[in-house]
Amino acid sequence: MTSTFKRALVTLALGASGIAGAQTQTLLNGSYDVAREFYKDYNTAFIAHYKKTTGKDVKIDQSHAGSSAVARSVADGLDADVVTMNTSTDVEFLANAGVVAKDWSKRFPDNAAPTTSTMLFLVRNGNPKGIKDWDDLVKPGIQVIVVNPKTGGNGRYTYLAAWGYAKKKGATDAQAAEFVGKLYKNVPILGKGGRDATSAFLQRNIGDALITFESEVVSVDKEFGAGKVDAVYPSISILAENPVAVVERTVAKKGTGELAKAYLNYLYSDEGQEIAAKHALRPRSPAILKKYAATFKPLQLFTVQEMFGSLSEAQKVHFNDGGQFDKLYTVR
Repeated sequence: MTSTFKRALVTLALGASGIAGAQTQTLLNGSYDVAREFYKDYNTAFIAHYKKTTGKDVKIDQSHAGSSAVARSVADGLDADVVTMNTSTDVEFLANAGVVAKDWSKRFPDNAAPTTSTMLFLVRNGNPKGIKDWDDLVKPGIQVIVVNPKTGGNGRYTYLAAWGYAKKKGATDAQAAEFVGKLYKNVPILGKGGRDATSAFLQRNIGDALITFESEVVSVDKEFGAGKVDAVYPSISILAENPVAVVERTVAKKGTGELAKAYLNYLYSDEGQEIAAKHALRPRSPAILKKYAATFKPLQLFTVQEMFGSLSEAQKVHFNDGGQFDKLYTVR
């Protein structure tokens, strides 16, 4: 075999490997940390669906942390193709940074939020402290684990749910601030994100109650074993929308725009909605929501818009530096 022929074979082999590599696109999903199990299952379903409908292979990678921490990482250069968050303020932050489209909320149905959730309490098995509603969490001697609202949407929704509960019960803004202040006096540590808070509650055994997303109940049972906690539904809580967006900066660079859109659109499919329901994320599909009625207990939900105008307004008033949260919580 001549050296020229050998070189030609090597060139052909490299060319073929390049073609094979080009056929498998990789997509990175930057997401909040308690969604990791849901997206693990969803990714498997999407990869099969995409192969069946397009004939193309695709690899999906996940990056998880507190939602605001993920947003900052993406703004700082993390090449996520999509972001799947638990609060619109983190997507707005990316839109303002020029990383996500300004009209991102109109790019997909339902304000670009294919699922919703709400905040509830996880308590020790048997509920030894008899915790039934928000009023029980402000009693002396009760320890409550929550996420830092500065670093995660889970924490912001917890704070806003408590504030909204007080207002729904007839409190003035001053009385709501006092109520939420009492709640945070019972918080021994702030979790960085939802999974960090869950670990503090279950692995480090801190606190009598954990306030977290409804979807975390399924994750806790899977990770720590069923029967470790009881879920307590308060009488009133907040509707939390889980927004999604294509990261325009990344897809322009990688040429993954169509794949990213297909990935997010499939969240609205019956299969995507079913997987969400199995992970205790409230589906937008009325039929699938009805099918899982036993999972999603009815409770009085209020919206952010109804109580605070918008999440952006709530951010300015409550969570920006020097805002209401800083006034009522002193870092221990």
